[in-house]
Amino acid sequence: MLSRSSFNLLNLDDYSCVIDRPRIPRVMTVPGILSDFNDDDDVINQRNVTSGRRIIVANQLPLKARFESGKWVFEFDPDSLVLQLKSGLKPGTECVYVGSLSVDIDPSEQDEVAQVLYDGFKCVPTFLNLDIQNKFYHGFCKHYLWPIFHYMLPVTRTHGVRFDRAGWRAYVSANKIFADKVMEVINPDEDYVWIHDYHLMIMSTFLRKRFHRIRVGFFLHSPFPSSEIYRTLPVRDEILRALLNCDLVGFHTFDYARHFLSCCSRMLGLDYKSKRGYIGLEYYGRTVSIKILPVGIDMGQIEMVKSSQKTVAKAQELSRRFEGKKMILGVDDMDMFKGISFKFLAFGKLLEDYEELRGLVVLVQILNPARSRGQDVIELENEMQNVASEVNSRFGNDGYEPIVFITGPVSTHDKVSYYSIAECVVVNAVRDGMNLVPYKYTVSRQSNPELDKVLVTEPRTKKSVIIVSEFIGCSPSLSGAIRVNPWNIESVAEAMNLAITMPEREKEMRHEKHYRYISSHDVAYWARSFDQDLERACKEHFHKRCWGVGFGLYFRVVALGPNFRKLSVEHIVSSYNKTSSRLILLDYDGTVMPQGLVDKTPSKEVISILNNLSNDPKNVVFIVSGRGKDLLGQWFDSCKKLGLSAEHGYFTRWSGESGWECGGATVDVGWKKVALPVMEHYTEATDGSFIEQKESALVWHHQEADPDFGTWQAKELLDHLESVLANEPVIVKRGQQIVEVNPQGVSKGVVVDKLVTTMQSIGRPLDFVLCIGDDQSDEDMFEKISSSVGNGIAEVFACTVGQKPSNAKYYLDDTVDVIKMLHGLEAASSHVPRNTGFHVETQT
Repeated sequence: MLSRSSFNLLNLDDYSCVIDRPRIPRVMTVPGILSDFNDDDDVINQRNVTSGRRIIVANQLPLKARFESGKWVFEFDPDSLVLQLKSGLKPGTECVYVGSLSVDIDPSEQDEVAQVLYDGFKCVPTFLNLDIQNKFYHGFCKHYLWPIFHYMLPVTRTHGVRFDRAGWRAYVSANKIFADKVMEVINPDEDYVWIHDYHLMIMSTFLRKRFHRIRVGFFLHSPFPSSEIYRTLPVRDEILRALLNCDLVGFHTFDYARHFLSCCSRMLGLDYKSKRGYIGLEYYGRTVSIKILPVGIDMGQIEMVKSSQKTVAKAQELSRRFEGKKMILGVDDMDMFKGISFKFLAFGKLLEDYEELRGLVVLVQILNPARSRGQDVIELENEMQNVASEVNSRFGNDGYEPIVFITGPVSTHDKVSYYSIAECVVVNAVRDGMNLVPYKYTVSRQSNPELDKVLVTEPRTKKSVIIVSEFIGCSPSLSGAIRVNPWNIESVAEAMNLAITMPEREKEMRHEKHYRYISSHDVAYWARSFDQDLERACKEHFHKRCWGVGFGLYFRVVALGPNFRKLSVEHIVSSYNKTSSRLILLDYDGTVMPQGLVDKTPSKEVISILNNLSNDPKNVVFIVSGRGKDLLGQWFDSCKKLGLSAEHGYFTRWSGESGWECGGATVDVGWKKVALPVMEHYTEATDGSFIEQKESALVWHHQEADPDFGTWQAKELLDHLESVLANEPVIVKRGQQIVEVNPQGVSKGVVVDKLVTTMQSIGRPLDFVLCIGDDQSDEDMFEKISSSVGNGIAEVFACTVGQKPSNAKYYLDDTVDVIKMLHGLEAASSHVPRNTGFHVETQT
């Protein structure tokens, strides 16, 4: 449901006021280019879309700004990730950057600055007013989303910031402003949009609302919390559905992606599929791809900085300053999740337990400025200072300061200088999205002749040791690092001692292992891989018909095949009236009977419709269901001329006056003695699951179990059954929250083939076929029906219930539409005499 507080912010259609910069028009006459106004065309031609520009959207532009001589001066920031990623894109690819500036620009200067930035840097600035900026960035982003995404819940007023509706409105407003700026420059038929990080998680909905086929990817640079944490967000559905409006969603690690997929499963009922190494979520006919790849560093930049005279001179100075000492280095933002106090406590424990290291080992801590402000930053700084002062006063002396603080903005040159002489680096964060400090440290320690020859001691490069928290994104990539639990102070102290006393050869081996990975998985590799997957995820955009449904942040795009359309009652009734030999096939659950009902007994309305249709001598009407024959026979006992197909076609009855035929009479079901105990074992181990026993099949249901656990158990059960039944004449398959074992050669498609063949063999060739179903088992029917078009059947209507990818050509929205359509056919048959009918003599 749309939040009442956001009604005034979610007028997604109003972009008339933002087109103040020339851009390529949406309506084009160039051959092969499709206008956005053709969304409802019956046929969409294939298009050869060129590889357009990349519009890179991030909270901040990759620029440095300063005011001098009465004017603003701008230059690119070489440390900016969104600038570095261009090195991985195809040569000649143009990038346009959208984001905010790190400085406040007077409103009277904004137009001029915007033009300068676009002309000189291809940058489009988003100027947020001070109130929105404070509530959006410092409020909702840094003090609400940031803690939650790092697993910290605002349980009390003093423990985190609680959800603030005003902050959420500012977040929505800011995301819309960013989207408006993209609209100023985008060519939706060619360009790709790449959105970065948690500041802009709902921006894709605004873009998708405006251009249904827009190509948009999103990469999250922070952790994605487990579903237990994420579900506490009051706006959880809005954010989740917005991310699903992207074509590709990227994460640093499998854990983050797994948490996202779990949220989609638990909150939206979506299941993911893995095909040839790609993970995809089906969402209203669109496949949302999931990308798992940690970001890398700009190798060229580090190498260049490392070799500069400025860096060499600084390293020489530091080498003299710390001569005779072993340096442990920490480089962290001023942030509560970096675990800096834990690091200081561990270092104090190291000096306490190992007296021989006192005066020999020093911890240098570089502190980057805090990215937000507030009481939490002040408290964090006070705690760090107190712990460091305690360690220094206890173990320091006139010539020895155990913990050395380096505060304020520290240049990249200076950081690389510290990296180059440090014995090891400690990244002790309690939770972090990625953290590239170990990567930069490793590259800085690689051989550098210019640096080695000026060091006052023996060369220290080409060997390194990394102590890394197991709770940060880079940890899985650093197989040679010493992994620690930052809360375990004793364990971190032992890791520091191991790093200092480790044999030189082992340091070299660990370093070589890390360097090989880091150099081959740099920022260019990451960007290139993401960009290629984004192109792949979007390649079918213009082969589908798209339209939007829903309001506000619940908006989504339905994307279906070019020939897939809603079944019109008028259309089918017209064809129905012109034909004289008809076959009507109806699934039961989810088609003529809603899925959500507990009592599945057919209503009087359904019985009446089926009786009237089956009494028409021109019709053969069948219920084709997975249910057992006894229950179907009981339910439809009053429908004397209705045909029934039970257990997916294993049993067939042509009318109430004929007996049941067994499609697999010669099949031995002895395999049940093997399969049933296996299913019983998984039922006992999976709360909420149960077994349905049919005469021909066994079905394990897990719709009432925990979604994640049920899915895991279903996969394991599938593997187990396939193994023990490998030599049996059965097929084991997964369906919608089921695992089913069926005899080979039994499916609804076989039913269709048998009915059509039988009708033709008795001299009643069909000229009209209607088939309606709702789930995966009905796709076999649709596929078989579709192939019948070339067999002389004039009118074929394969129809699925719900707008989703299907072998059917038509769809109806729900069971209510199905009943309405059947009423239309019933009315067309109302003039037919009831004293005659169609009967097929069969032999069992």
